[in-house]
Amino acid sequence: MYERPDYPTARARTRFSWDVSGTYLAFHTLADVPIREFFLKPEACIEAYRTGRPKVRELFGEDVKLPHPATPPISYGHANGLGCGLLFPEGGEVGVEHRFSGSLDEAIAALREPVDFARAGMAPFYLKFRETMQRAFPDEPVGFSYGSEGPVTTAYELRGDPFFLDPIDEPDKTREFLRLLTKSILDFHAFRCALTGAKPVSPDGTGLCDDIASMVPPRLWEKCVLPFWEQYYTGKTTGTRSAHVEDLKPAQLKYLEDIGLSFYDPSISPHLNPRVIFESCRIPFLWRLGSFHYYTMTGQDVDDFVFQAVADGASSVVTYIEGTMCTEQTAAKVKAFIGAAKEVESLTAEGCSRAELALHVSESGKRKFWDNWLH
Repeated sequence: MYERPDYPTARARTRFSWDVSGTYLAFHTLADVPIREFFLKPEACIEAYRTGRPKVRELFGEDVKLPHPATPPISYGHANGLGCGLLFPEGGEVGVEHRFSGSLDEAIAALREPVDFARAGMAPFYLKFRETMQRAFPDEPVGFSYGSEGPVTTAYELRGDPFFLDPIDEPDKTREFLRLLTKSILDFHAFRCALTGAKPVSPDGTGLCDDIASMVPPRLWEKCVLPFWEQYYTGKTTGTRSAHVEDLKPAQLKYLEDIGLSFYDPSISPHLNPRVIFESCRIPFLWRLGSFHYYTMTGQDVDDFVFQAVADGASSVVTYIEGTMCTEQTAAKVKAFIGAAKEVESLTAEGCSRAELALHVSESGKRKFWDNWLH
């Protein structure tokens, strides 16, 4: 039985944390590996990790986390297993075909058919891809990043734009579609667990990535989002629940407590800022400095960003190193982020309050964050 967080004390009990990590986008860029080859050729992916990771370390320093090697990150593995083709453009990231854009009935019928996800779509290709990578990195675990998304995002992957009218035009069919789709996501999860011997229902907690849920009007969440998130979480864990959902609106934040989240990642969400989140729900959350933000920021801006985010309620600050950030100029700003995060970590460990942290923000930063903050 899932035990909901004690929201009145949740943030006070959450210790401040920070994270700066390298990503495959930086690795393939610094290794001069074209992104399409990275996704389709094991030797290219191996070269990106083998050459790119040390270069990230050299440019950004020892405090940056470097992930273990993994197959190319494809969030559409589940949809691909259901027959949606994957698209690999030159110079861009992988996309997915909306196989069932023409008919909701066709999508429902397909979801009622059993699927052997180990043999469907490009799963066999990426399973062999992983074996090749594991031979190249015998001393490290190699991740299998052929994955899935949450129910609403997956519904969009299958249906495309028609999905946004489905809850209005055919509400009962839409709920049946989402119920069957969530069951299929859990079946895909069981396939992935079988690869490692993990239990499909873990006591340790699980996360959910469902960005397209932000595009469902708040009035429809109780019928078209929350029941299927509950089905998803119940099917994966008896432990804590976290969620990554980009671009939520303030009116949607109240539902995050309804589903019992222990932690929330808003990632890039132009309609939100730490103050809005802090005042709209009681869930501990992180605040991210995106790669594109660095272009117009000074080192002082970055320092202010960290202090103001935590002063205004964030329990964690993060930034991820992407390909466009791999310059000496941006590396200096990332190091400013790390320095500020370490200082906040030290101050909060000593008992410094959020109000006291706000005193570390410069006058220009106080003017910029958040009323004049451009996402």
